[in-house]
Amino acid sequence: LQTQQKFGENNMTAVTKAQETSISTDVMDDIFASAGEGAAFDSSEMQIPFVRLLQALSPQLNKKKSEFIEGASSGDAFNNVTNQYWDGEAGINVIPCYQTTKYLEFTPRDMGGGFKGEIPANSPLLQQTQRSGPKELLPNGNELVKSDQHFCLIVDEDGSTQPVVIDMKSTQLKVSRRWKTQIAMQKLKHPKTGQMITPPVFATMWKLRSVEESNDQGSWSNWTLEKVGLVEHRDVMMEAKTFRESVAAGEVKAAPEEVPASSSDTDDIPF
Repeated sequence: LQTQQKFGENNMTAVTKAQETSISTDVMDDIFASAGEGAAFDSSEMQIPFVRLLQALSPQLNKKKSEFIEGASSGDAFNNVTNQYWDGEAGINVIPCYQTTKYLEFTPRDMGGGFKGEIPANSPLLQQTQRSGPKELLPNGNELVKSDQHFCLIVDEDGSTQPVVIDMKSTQLKVSRRWKTQIAMQKLKHPKTGQMITPPVFATMWKLRSVEESNDQGSWSNWTLEKVGLVEHRDVMMEAKTFRESVAAGEVKAAPEEVPASSSDTDDIPF
């Protein structure tokens, strides 16, 4: 419970810059004097939003859709719960905290479409798929979609943080593999003892940007990444560590989302 409360107090705060500049100093003093009061919830009641890249046909770019995000463009990253978005070329700074892989089953569109659920990672069905073009088909004819889910802290320009899930499917899986490889290959030398170690995943910060990729079927936005360096502030690193522990313990989960009728209806490009 202590871990849950700490996570609630440290991670679920978002303050708009415009509000900070318009509120009087006296009110701000009162706010800081009561920091966190009433805002610490059991982490099992919280939902971690997804951050994804907007594609040309994403509903967030269609003014007629309820998901429309004013000002956003193809290639930008967006939060699917708050609708906050970030310029894709400028990118976002993230601290990776935990990674898991999900296997999702879909009925093909020509068979009626529909999400059938998640397949356990130890299911023998995963060894019985057949390749059909860009798709992996299960013995029953349904499509299998692999999704790498990276639980991260976004560190915004003002120093505020927010927990998110960056899920990578389809062509984004190659970026996910490269990211995991780079994390595992890191080495850090202790300045006093000279000891070499692999730093914990929550001790490093990375920059994620969007780039355009294409093939004979079209073009789409994909992630690209580079290491920024070690996390400089201890409180932020401890926040990331607490987030990792909460996810690992099953205390927090990704936000439920409206599941498309077909895997090809997602924001990820299926080719």
